[in-house]
Amino acid sequence: MRLPANLLIGGTLVALVLGTAALSLVWTPHDATRIVVAMKFQPPSWSHPLGTDQLGRDVVSQLMVGARNSVAIALVAVLLGGGIGTALGLLAAAVGGWVEEVVMRLADFSFAFPALLFAIMLAAVFGPSLTNAVIAIAFINIPVFARVARASAAQVWTRGYVLAAASAGRGRAAITWDHVIPNVLAPVTVQLTIEFAVGILAEAALSYLGLGVQPPTPSWGRMLSEAQTLLYLAPQLAIWPGVCIMVAVLGFNLLGDGLRDLSDPMLRRAR
Repeated sequence: MRLPANLLIGGTLVALVLGTAALSLVWTPHDATRIVVAMKFQPPSWSHPLGTDQLGRDVVSQLMVGARNSVAIALVAVLLGGGIGTALGLLAAAVGGWVEEVVMRLADFSFAFPALLFAIMLAAVFGPSLTNAVIAIAFINIPVFARVARASAAQVWTRGYVLAAASAGRGRAAITWDHVIPNVLAPVTVQLTIEFAVGILAEAALSYLGLGVQPPTPSWGRMLSEAQTLLYLAPQLAIWPGVCIMVAVLGFNLLGDGLRDLSDPMLRRAR
């Protein structure tokens, strides 16, 4: 079977991002947080392939550690929001009635609170922190997954083998576990991949505003924030983290799009 081009390209970019994040756990060219003011604004060299920033920190090392932080935060936040949202969607489809109505209306209500606004609210009450950023990103993912899971599960509940199982006296919990969840995994997995890209972008935005990863831990978003006053002096300090964010978001979006095409041949043929 020939794999979709977007799946191959997205998988390659995602592998590059994840590989960089994994490598930063065991090795970076320099200490990403080490300040050497005498080495500030160094041009690219063998020792510093992308040069140094305004505090003499190695740019490559910061980008590598920033990749690790972005991936970790997005992973935890999306899995947390996806787990809660999927469970609520499955509950709504299985029970129906007022329970389904309440879950869906709460999902609609939560769309009124974007991650940035919610993070600002948390920061105002508890102060800016990594935990608050994770909670904010997870919060915006709950209604997305609740809708996806509920829509997919509702279709499964109308199928003949599910109706036959219900007629045979099987409980809704057993039917959900044996029949609904296996059929919902594919669309939820695709949505996970797409929301992973959204999570990385949201983390960068929160860090840019000072509401995410706190100094001295490197972050792509904060690297952009620190470089905005140096655009005329050292534009590369803004270009490199921007390119990293673009590659990560594009990779996960293409991967999710490719997985959707792979799971639905009708979409692949239409393209």
